[in-house]
Amino acid sequence: MDPDSMGLSTPADVLQVATVLEDCVDQLVVLGKIMPVSYEGRPDADEIVGDEIGRIVDSQRQLEQQFSQLMTARQDTKFSGAIGKTNRLMQLDQDITAVSGGLKGSNQFFTRSLKQSPLTSDNLEKIQADRAFVESVMVEAQSELAVSGTFLSLLQSVLSEREKKANLQQTILREEEGRKRIKQLQRLKLEVRKEKEVEIQNRNEMIAHLKDQLQEMKAKTNMEGKYVKKNTEVQVFQTQKRCSMSEQALREELEALKVKIDEEVRVNGEIESFLKTHQRELEEKVEYWMEKYDKDVDAKQHELDVLKASKAQDLARLQELTKLYGEYEQVVVEDRIEKEKARRKAEQEAIELQCATKLQAWWRGVMVRKGLGPYKKGKKGKKGKKKSGKKGKKKKK
Repeated sequence: MDPDSMGLSTPADVLQVATVLEDCVDQLVVLGKIMPVSYEGRPDADEIVGDEIGRIVDSQRQLEQQFSQLMTARQDTKFSGAIGKTNRLMQLDQDITAVSGGLKGSNQFFTRSLKQSPLTSDNLEKIQADRAFVESVMVEAQSELAVSGTFLSLLQSVLSEREKKANLQQTILREEEGRKRIKQLQRLKLEVRKEKEVEIQNRNEMIAHLKDQLQEMKAKTNMEGKYVKKNTEVQVFQTQKRCSMSEQALREELEALKVKIDEEVRVNGEIESFLKTHQRELEEKVEYWMEKYDKDVDAKQHELDVLKASKAQDLARLQELTKLYGEYEQVVVEDRIEKEKARRKAEQEAIELQCATKLQAWWRGVMVRKGLGPYKKGKKGKKGKKKSGKKGKKKKK
């Protein structure tokens, strides 16, 4: 607020305000003289304290019942298999946190009420201090009004007290949030400890079960070892018996093979004489076929020359067609390249148009949110000053 606007326009206004402040100061002085030191000794003091404590106790009992109901519902939901159990538990935890915070605040208020009873002089001393503060502020404002015709000290005192109260409120809120966080962490610690205890118990049961299985496996392994040993001894005996029988059979087979070898030697001699005769016949046939081969080679060579000449003609024709195909292919490739360039250019123009549209829409949204350009809004501060100026003019009239 502008300090110049705090000055009063006429001496009559200054006199009226000074009179009001002086009257307030006199009433505060009289109030300080007539206020009792405490309520002790009054006949209705016990009734006042009893009603206040009864109201606090009833409120605390209601919060305790609500907290107990929420804890029971949380336990039932935790061990049930209903769908959406996690969301339900989160909602119950939030309700429990809120109720526990209210219960804690009620306990603190109840304790503070018991410590600071209205029968004591603490409350009245605070009232006296507040009255003295208001009296000093009024006296200072009255002096300033008499000297300069303004009452800025009154505004400064009010703003200072308001700031102190806001700081105190912020401190109290931070303390409450810290305590809520500590309680939440303590509950989480208990839950984790319970889960770990259950996990340790399950692992101990698993270890005992594995030990039992180990004992059973040891006994089973000993029995299997004895069985395998006996079975191996029986197999060795059977193998030895089988080997002796196989050795006898091989000896008999050796004798039979010797007889067969003698017979094979005789048969080999006869076959050798037959093969020599057959070789002479094959040599005569080879000479015949060699002569026939020379004649056939000459004939095929003539046919090959004819085919080579035909191939040369076909190759020249192929080269002409290849050159013509290359020219046609170049024309097709150039046409495809031109079409691809036109398609890419059209796609690029469409993308640029879309991006420009999105950018313009975003900028219009920013101008609307920030109040820029044609969307600019009038400031409230200027309106307030105009109104205060109009009020001052009316007072002067």
